[in-house]
Amino acid sequence: MKLSIVCFSVFIALLNFTTCAQQEGYIMPFEESPHEGTWLQWPHNYTYGGGAEDAEPTWVAMTEALVTGEKVHLIAYNTEEVVHINSVLEEAEVSMDNVDFFICVNDDYWIRDNGPIFVNNSDGELVVLDWGFNGWGGDTPYELCDDIPAFVGEELGLPVVDLNAMVLEGGAIEIDGLGSMMATRSSITGNDRNPGLTETEIEEYMTQNLGITNFIWLDGQFGGSEDITDQHIDGFLKFHGDNTIVTMNSADLNYWYVSASDREIIFNATNAFGEPYNYVYLPLT
Repeated sequence: MKLSIVCFSVFIALLNFTTCAQQEGYIMPFEESPHEGTWLQWPHNYTYGGGAEDAEPTWVAMTEALVTGEKVHLIAYNTEEVVHINSVLEEAEVSMDNVDFFICVNDDYWIRDNGPIFVNNSDGELVVLDWGFNGWGGDTPYELCDDIPAFVGEELGLPVVDLNAMVLEGGAIEIDGLGSMMATRSSITGNDRNPGLTETEIEEYMTQNLGITNFIWLDGQFGGSEDITDQHIDGFLKFHGDNTIVTMNSADLNYWYVSASDREIIFNATNAFGEPYNYVYLPLT
């Protein structure tokens, strides 16, 4: 069985890295595929001077839940943080059997956005994609986090594809594992992410490196201070199973500032085979 590694909707990575020539296409496994482990980038106060204490209990809870069924790879800012994290997890009586640490300075903890995307090459072997990361359009410090995919690839001994010519955050895309992608233009094609690339060129990057053939674009919106991601798709929609979309009903999506035209696209989307999706609605949190 080929194993993939899923980057959680959180957080992780700098050293020398290996570049892999783009002579073949790559396929991004569906997020529900069997995987070896989850990567978390642990909260710290080295960038902002505070706030880690508020986030840390959630990281503890995630680690506790994840270790029951898979590995948890924790990226810590430095050796002092490793000691601290160990202490916090042990105090919470979290089993450390499936936990390991990788030490690397970093800016923040949203590894789903700045971390590596693991894909398979034509032989089914794991490869790390190193997309560009610019702090959600330059809104936050980012240079340390931008190095994380290369660091992880080096640490794991995996080839790394240098895709820094295009900025792409993991949370900006949702894929169904069968060739379809849903995303907002505001979080990918805007001038603060990829001003030098046309939408066609962006799609070519995604087809070559993620295996996407069916692009379902929403316009999205620039969120300013209210939404630093500029309306990432993973905030309100997920693919599930072979042909299901998990989202909110139209009224709740409207409350989430998803436009009427984008809601129309969501509820009339078809997969790569031209088939309509089934829908499961979750309540607004």
